[in-house]
Amino acid sequence: METTKRKLNPRKVFWKCGACSNAMCHLLNHEFGNVKPTEEKATDMLAGGIAQKGHQCGMLWGGSLAIGIEAFKKFNDTNSAISATVNASKHLVDSFQKRTRTVNCIDIIHIDWENKKQRTFYMLKIIAQGFVFSPCFNLIVKWTPEAIRAAQKGLSEDIRMNEPCISCSSEVVKKMGATEEESVMVAGYAGGIGLSGHACGALSAAIWYKMLQWEKMNPGKTQDFFNNPDAKKVLRAFYMQTDSEMLCRKICDKEFNSIDDHSDYIQNGGCKNIIDALAST
Repeated sequence: METTKRKLNPRKVFWKCGACSNAMCHLLNHEFGNVKPTEEKATDMLAGGIAQKGHQCGMLWGGSLAIGIEAFKKFNDTNSAISATVNASKHLVDSFQKRTRTVNCIDIIHIDWENKKQRTFYMLKIIAQGFVFSPCFNLIVKWTPEAIRAAQKGLSEDIRMNEPCISCSSEVVKKMGATEEESVMVAGYAGGIGLSGHACGALSAAIWYKMLQWEKMNPGKTQDFFNNPDAKKVLRAFYMQTDSEMLCRKICDKEFNSIDDHSDYIQNGGCKNIIDALAST
């Protein structure tokens, strides 16, 4: 006898999770029937656009991770799982950009999370308004159904690719000791999420994996969301390799037209220094 799936309220999930990345990962995981609370919590540091730097909205990072979780379950072959995750993440980015006309956190809320005064004023304002007028809470309510459809569509498409299928973000976490499943989870971060050319996916994958390790070793404890030493260490290693440039398209001096294009680039040594530096943190 089939049971009806309980429908979640995105606003309530956001409030409970505390971070947009965590909330969206949970919402998509629930839709797919996946239970990954530790992996979801580890996305917290990607909220605010990668450790509060204002780049891609945390909902995209969390959503892409949930897609990777589902792809690993759905496909027996790792190459197919990686390809499907990247493809579905591209659909996710396209859906989000259609909704918001941007992918970046700072363009949506116009707040510099690293500015304590701005951050405090923003939080006090939305609390005083009961979160009704929060752009983040309103966005997650409107976009969640669209995100689900984008993820489902991307995962259902038949993608032709050469083998091996390589994601820069998967390569980073594998070098850090990740399992095959964990490396597929972050595969969609490749090329700035779905090969979109925005802020580096390998960087976010490394931050996520460091946070995942911390969560596993410190169950029930709370991380320092705005001043996390592990995230700072990863960022420092990244900045040293890129001269503080964050955008994939500028770091690579190219845009990726396909997963094969990206695979060839990584296989031929592209971003090796960055991957190695991040993996050593």
